[in-house]
Formats: sequence, structure tokens, C-alpha cells
Amino acid sequence: MRWFKRNQSPQQPRVLVVGLDCLAPRLVARFSDVMPNLSALQGQGAFGLLESVIPPITVPAWACMTTGKRPGTLGIYGFRNRVDHSYDKLSIVTSRQVREKAIWDYVGDAGRESIIVGVPPGFPPKPLKGHAISCFLTPDAQADFTYPQHLKAELQTLVGEYQFDVRNFRTENKQWLLDQIFQLTEQRFRVANHLLTTKPWDFFMFVDMGADRLHHGFWRYCDPRHIHHQAKNPFKNAFRDYYAFLDQQLGRLLENVPDDVFVLVVSDHGAKRMDGGICINEWLMQQGYLKLKVPPQSVRAVDPSQVDWAHTTAWGEGGYYSRIFLNAAGREPQGTVAPSDYEGLRDELVKKLEALGDEQGRPIGTRVYRPEDLYARQRGIAPDLIALFGDLHWRAVGTVGWNTVWVHENDTGPDDANHAQHGVFAAHNVPGFKGQQTDLNLVQITPTVLQLLGLSLPDDLEAESML
Repeated sequence: MRWFKRNQSPQQPRVLVVGLDCLAPRLVARFSDVMPNLSALQGQGAFGLLESVIPPITVPAWACMTTGKRPGTLGIYGFRNRVDHSYDKLSIVTSRQVREKAIWDYVGDAGRESIIVGVPPGFPPKPLKGHAISCFLTPDAQADFTYPQHLKAELQTLVGEYQFDVRNFRTENKQWLLDQIFQLTEQRFRVANHLLTTKPWDFFMFVDMGADRLHHGFWRYCDPRHIHHQAKNPFKNAFRDYYAFLDQQLGRLLENVPDDVFVLVVSDHGAKRMDGGICINEWLMQQGYLKLKVPPQSVRAVDPSQVDWAHTTAWGEGGYYSRIFLNAAGREPQGTVAPSDYEGLRDELVKKLEALGDEQGRPIGTRVYRPEDLYARQRGIAPDLIALFGDLHWRAVGTVGWNTVWVHENDTGPDDANHAQHGVFAAHNVPGFKGQQTDLNLVQITPTVLQLLGLSLPDDLEAESML
């Protein structure tokens, strides 16, 4: 197959990073027969599993990848984070919360240009030397989502209304969802091709969310091991068809890439089937750690005003993993856990949660972490514990009113998949860097890219280059 345009003039090194959110290594291997372009990249260059951070969540994973810093240093532990130690203040991550320098900042400091498309958390877009389009966290196309601002009109001429994400992807209207996912990916690659060929750049990175939305929406249809799988269904080939389409888009992009460009293909985490949900706050109530003033009569979120804080020692947040907070005396407004009891309570929760099995008591492989064991630094309000239920085959359900610890439906809408700890990595055109690689971590992407660009590595990066 024909790739890469012949570069007619020598210039400084350039790097292209193709980010495919949630692209799953096992599915790439499974569908290699319809993915000739990615397979060739792997066969001709370096490849391997790319370990995500803990937690393996879109935000903060991309932020860690592009800064070379871990979640604790960034102070970003999920999509929403506690603003302070009060009980009711949570904020959705924006680009302003990333205070560490990103790859494109170092590139700009060197007087060189970057193009950044859809890299979370990218809203609002920050000024840089080059061009930027914000990410899936953008509220809508009416917002100022480009830098410089006049790029917005150029995009509208190119594609009409810019599509940041598949809105309401947790839906039962599966044909609509599938159509939207294909449209999202086609548009993202069309925009990338346009910018790649019309703007100057030394570093180019874009992220497509299509695979993530596909996995969450269609895993049950394509995996016979999924608890809700039906052998006869109209979407049994959805994964294969999309992965083939994605590879076609990648091939067309590579045809526009000069042959002296270093190319990396990465995903921020992988994906796996979801077997069920652990109702973390139901469990905490049953165990006597969390008390509500009035028992819930229906499924609902935990309202901090309805918690009996004087008799509560811990509560949890739901999601693909769980953040558990202790009601620490002297820290939370109505804290009950004395400093002398803090570590003992954490040890107790770790032991109980890791021993918690499924409805039949069978082990599911839950792992519970103390943040200081994961992060050298902890900025912002870190959780007291981080729980990955069932080795990420189970999600955390934060709502109450279920009257059970185990559920097999999602409290935020239909969702078939959870995130996996390892994503995809491939590198092409990097001399001496070939074959299968091991022990790769996404925090290494920043130093690796900087080294490929010929830039010096800052002393405060939290990982070494892969090279």
C-alpha cells in the first residue's frame, strides 16, 4: 500500500500523534484482517500495549499523556473533581485546570508550531503557537472552540456544524447511534487531513472519540460473553465494520503525511465488557459507614443535604471506577473520623472491598488503591481511596435506592463496556525502534515526542522517553 508523501525539502523533525480514544488492543488483533494500515504500521515499526494511568479515564488520561505528569500532579482524578472539602462542590474539568505545560507549549517555546484537535481537556482552547480545536467537553458549536478564533469559520465552511462528540450516546436508538459514530470519525479525519495539508506544523495531534462511543454502545451485540448478549441481533458486525472504516480513514490520512514525519498511534485506555455495577453507596450504607436521614424510596443520587454526616464515616462517587472519601475530622465540615482512626479505616475498607465478590460470593478481582501509593504528588482534592471493581469488568454505581449492592444496568443510561487498563501503541518511522515493546506507559509519550522533535527534556517530567 502507498503511504506518505515524499518531502521535497529538509526540515526539522516533525511528529504526528493519532489519538484513538478507547481503541482496544484485543479488538485490533481480532480485526487485523480488515485493518491493513494499522497492521502495517505495527509490522514495520514498534508496537505494544500502552498502560494507562489509574484511573484509566479519558480525562485525566489524555492530560497525563500530553504533559508527562500523573493525575496527582495535575490534580485531576476524573471528569468531575471536588473543588474543596465541602460536601457538595464538584466541577467538570476544563483546560484551565491543566496548569502543567503540555507538549505544544514546549514546542511553542522553541519557536515551532503545533496543531491540536480534540485533545481532552481542550475546552476552552488555550492560546498556542499554531492552531487548536477544543474537545468533546465543548458545550456546543456556538461556543468559541478554536484558536485562533477565525479558524472556526474555516471549519464551518469545510464541514458545516462541527461535531465534538456523539451527544446522548447512552441511548437505546442504536442505529442512530451507530450512524453518528461513523459520522463523528469521518468528520474528525476530514478535519485532520485539511489542517495537515493547509497549515504549518511541527507537532500535530488529534483525538477521535468514535471507538469509545462504539464500545459503550455496542459491546453486548458483539461479545457472546456479555451478560446481555443475544446471538441474533442486527449489530453483531458493528465492531468489525467500524474498525475497518477507522483503518480506511487512517490510511487516507497517512497518504498525506511526508515520509520524514514520525508517526505515533495511541489510545488512552482500552475497553472490556461490563458484567455489572457495584452500588458503592448502598454497600457503605449496609456496612454502617454511610447514613442517610431518610431511606431512599426510589433510585436517586446521594443528596449531601440528606446525609446524616454526624453518623457517616465514608461516601463514594460512581463511574467507571469509584472514588471513596472519608469524612475526616478537621477536614470535612462535619468530619467524624479522627486522625488516629484514619489509616485504620482505610485499611478496613480496602480489605472489605477487595474481598467483595458478586451476588454468589465469587471473587471478582477488585483492586483498591491509596492515592499516595500511585502519585508522588497530590494536588487538588484527591480521593482517600480509588476502587477498580472486578478488574474493571464492573463499574461503580453511585446512586442509592437499589436495595442491593449488585446491579446489571447502568444508572446513567445504557452502557455495555468499561475501560481497560491498557490501550494501543504503534510507532512508525522511528530509527532503531521496532518490534514489540513492553512496559510502555502513556506518561512516556511526552518525553518521547519531545526527544523525537529534538527538544530538551524538562527535569520535572514523571516518566522517561521510550527511546
